[in-house]
Amino acid sequence: MKRRAVLFAGAAVAASATAVALKPRRRASKDFAPIQLEQQVPAGFGPWTIDKSLVPVLPDPSLQAALDQIYGQVLARTYINRSNGQRVMLSIAYGEDQGTDATAAHRPEFCYTAQGFSVASMGTAVLGLDGRNLTVRRLVGQLQARREPITYWVTLNDRAVLPGFSRKVEQIRLGLLGQIPDGMLVRVSSLTAEPSAAFSLQEGFLNDLLAAMPPELQSRYFGSRTA
Repeated sequence: MKRRAVLFAGAAVAASATAVALKPRRRASKDFAPIQLEQQVPAGFGPWTIDKSLVPVLPDPSLQAALDQIYGQVLARTYINRSNGQRVMLSIAYGEDQGTDATAAHRPEFCYTAQGFSVASMGTAVLGLDGRNLTVRRLVGQLQARREPITYWVTLNDRAVLPGFSRKVEQIRLGLLGQIPDGMLVRVSSLTAEPSAAFSLQEGFLNDLLAAMPPELQSRYFGSRTA
């Protein structure tokens, strides 16, 4: 009996030591140029300029305090196309520690629901953005007469992933390398009754935004270029 207890204690110590050894310790954000949302996301590009008359959906106050612990920077803007008056809302949340599941609270599925929206999934889509095959999730939020098609994705370091299983696999992979990944959630939306037209508008907006960013920042916001 004593021998079994000794073996059990030894196994517990070994498991604990392994867990400590595998615990991510190095912040990957130090391997990249610092993220500065307000300075790096252009206020005007292509036909787009900031429109202050329409504010993107933001978390309610009860959720905001928790999100402040997760994300160090949040950007919320509305852009208007000077040539045709179409609008796109952009929201980006960035944090240096994206190694846990805590950031799920800011996903539109939860953020919009907390504001009283009903949210329907429209599945995933692959956007061809200047050599990148960016996989995104699409939703439609509805609050009374307001209908808001939404496109979003998340990043870990310089890779774009879908939230959920794909993100968890990438978190584990980076954790085994000893990294604490940084990352962001990028969301665009627009107000229209026709989702397909909204998604087409959003894809064009994202292509214009990508083209306006310097190459060294593109992978941080949109993921690495695919071969």
